[in-house]
Amino acid sequence: MSIFSKSLLFRGVGGRHYSAAAQTQLREILGTQLAGIKDAGTFKAERIITSSQSTQITVQGSDKKILNFCANNYLGLANNPEIVEHSQKLLEQYGAGLSSVRFICGTQDIHKQLEKKIAQFHGREDTILYASCFDANAGIFEAILTPEDAVFSDELNHASIIDGIRLCKAKKQRYKHRDLGDLEEQLKASDARLKLIATDGVFSMDGNIAPLARIVKLARKYNALVFVDECHATGFFGATGRGTEEYDNVMGEVDIINSTLGKALGGASGGYTTGPAELISFLRQKSRPYLFSNTLPPAVVAVGLKVMDMLLQSSELTQRVQSNTQRFRQAMTKAGFTIAGENHPICPVMLGDARLASKFADEMLTRGIYVIGFSYPVVPQGKARIRVQISAAHTEAEIDRAINAFIEVGRSLKVIQ
Repeated sequence: MSIFSKSLLFRGVGGRHYSAAAQTQLREILGTQLAGIKDAGTFKAERIITSSQSTQITVQGSDKKILNFCANNYLGLANNPEIVEHSQKLLEQYGAGLSSVRFICGTQDIHKQLEKKIAQFHGREDTILYASCFDANAGIFEAILTPEDAVFSDELNHASIIDGIRLCKAKKQRYKHRDLGDLEEQLKASDARLKLIATDGVFSMDGNIAPLARIVKLARKYNALVFVDECHATGFFGATGRGTEEYDNVMGEVDIINSTLGKALGGASGGYTTGPAELISFLRQKSRPYLFSNTLPPAVVAVGLKVMDMLLQSSELTQRVQSNTQRFRQAMTKAGFTIAGENHPICPVMLGDARLASKFADEMLTRGIYVIGFSYPVVPQGKARIRVQISAAHTEAEIDRAINAFIEVGRSLKVIQ
């Protein structure tokens, strides 16, 4: 029975039952707010996928194949046969899960192998695995920062960074988006013991990139540390997929990298922190999401191991997603669309109006193209968009088909001429 069933009565201490008056009040409050969201055209309905994650998917209510352009499956590995086979093999060998946290009885040799491979990929000393990058971001700031310290966060950082910073007791300062002048003024004025600059490497809503080389230069000038969330860069951004560091020619100069296994690296689950050995060892002692959450299941670890092996051996998929991205961006811009971001597979097609974005996405679906309209509160009011995401698995023909559909819908809705 649902906890929100209208007939539900709650049993309290001593077997007493409580009325549903409070629940009725909750329903009314939330119902009013939901109606407001729908009236504003920003209600986010979930489309039900009935196939594996891929460039071609099926959705509930239709058996037709739909081209998928809204997944974080940047390398096209979410249903890769080799990865699935390897995951099945380790599932049989190591079981479904550990039923425990890492320091009790939740660490297997494959967990240590994956941490070592991730550190090797990034050129770092060690790595610690989490259930997600959200957990990695929730676990680091509180663990290492004290009231004597200060953290300087880009105002458009991901919600997980914002929430993680909220948990710590350091002085919290926010600098204007990618505004290095504002950041420098704040660093200059700070007398904190530790100064930590926190930024996304790639900002997921806009597809724009942190000026990492300049941030690193400022950090060295003011004796600060640099933390970068690389969720939308690891594995596919930069010449060999090493992320924003590589893209901005500062390999090895970022102090702490957090990233995910749940996007380009197989699309399953899991996150991590990689960096100095002392930091990783300290997080194993103090990071709450690590200490109080079950370890990653073997099947998920297997995905990460196989993907890491593939990326350490070849950059072919990285190069393919980059060429696909250029094809899409150039053609869409030529057609008259405004595409935000900076040569990244996240290609936001800017529309402005929330209702228009929702209508545009629905029209694209009728043409066999799966995209999603993004609007407030996910993005600022007045900046609604269709966020297209390009994959290495998309063929040129599939990209061209999406472009043609965008042009057709764009003209019918008077977005372009």
